[in-house]
Amino acid sequence: MKSDLVDKASEIVTDPLVLVNLVSQRVRQLNSGRSPLIPTRPTMGAADIALTEIIEGKIKLIEKDPVAP
Repeated sequence: MKSDLVDKASEIVTDPLVLVNLVSQRVRQLNSGRSPLIPTRPTMGAADIALTEIIEGKIKLIEKDPVAP
């Protein structure tokens, strides 16, 4: 995983825990056979792909409204 990608993705998803969870979930999807949403190079790992997808706006965090009692 490249630190410059982490830095750029951190500007988009500012909460580090949320970023880790988002990347982890996408890595699981990629490893289970889902196609990347960006053009990739053979040197890119799944985490690099996930981070680049976040940076390029291909994956976005959608916040759910809290459930009213």
